[in-house]
Amino acid sequence: MTSLTASLARGALTSPFKRAGRPDATLPPDRPTRPAAPAEPGPLAAYGKICGFPESGELPLTYPHVLAFPLTMRLMTGRAFPLPVLGLVHTWIEITPHRTVAPAEPLELTVYAEKLTPHRRGTEVTMTTEARVGGELVWESRSGYLSRHRQATPDGTTPDETASGGAASDGTTPTGKTPDRAMPERGAAARGAGPATAVPTATAVPPAAGGLPARAEWRLPGDLGRRYGAVSGDRNPIHLHPLTARLFGFPRAIAHGMWTVARCLAEAGDPSSIRSVRAGFRAPVLLPATVTYAADATGNAFELRGAKGRVHLVGTVTRRAGVSGPG
Repeated sequence: MTSLTASLARGALTSPFKRAGRPDATLPPDRPTRPAAPAEPGPLAAYGKICGFPESGELPLTYPHVLAFPLTMRLMTGRAFPLPVLGLVHTWIEITPHRTVAPAEPLELTVYAEKLTPHRRGTEVTMTTEARVGGELVWESRSGYLSRHRQATPDGTTPDETASGGAASDGTTPTGKTPDRAMPERGAAARGAGPATAVPTATAVPPAAGGLPARAEWRLPGDLGRRYGAVSGDRNPIHLHPLTARLFGFPRAIAHGMWTVARCLAEAGDPSSIRSVRAGFRAPVLLPATVTYAADATGNAFELRGAKGRVHLVGTVTRRAGVSGPG
């Protein structure tokens, strides 16, 4: 965790000297890698407990992302990375498990910046994480992070901004608004990445946000951000305490977006049936809170709703052929 703390400090120092939206911006070719090692039982158990995963069984679907987070931060806070890390908004994530992974298997983790994409509210970078066992690609994820800035149009004007920027992560802004593009456009299978061990079923198409039936209600304590930060290493001040959250425009501390994804996936049924997951972050969860987990009968479309039906997270699950969800 020390290296992650150092990366966060470096990001705070270098961000003021970076200008997002430069037409000549390029991504660093670096691919930081963590040598192969199994998950440590203590931290893994703590992570599983706070996210609602079973005490035993395969590695939680979201855990490689957590293990690789220090590598991601090292890359994004480096001098060669073109976007300021302060203010980056995590807008979507796609996870593709190519097979189940046992906790004792030694995972080699690699992170790289895949591409920069113009967005009507700024510039989005796609970050890729890969996990290998003995050279075999067993798991990968892609995440979109948005850097907000004025984006010039062909006629030289700039579109109206519909939400103010803020030093946020996991798809949240002080106003609770997020970019329109909350989902990746294509999956790893479409790119031919990794072994195709089974033919996936059709991806669920969720109904309009807020239209899924409620399945469970969760009461989230005010210290959830501090507790999750302790097991994940993501100690962004917006998650830790109301006072530090207010420095970045939030009235209270907010839950980690990756916790909301993990908690929903813990309810999604047999993890070995999951071919891919796509989730889009819509609005912050201010702590403490009471939220509703909603999903269709198959568990292939899900969302997390708050007070008055406000949607915080939307997602879809693609399952392997012939395997159904919890319904």
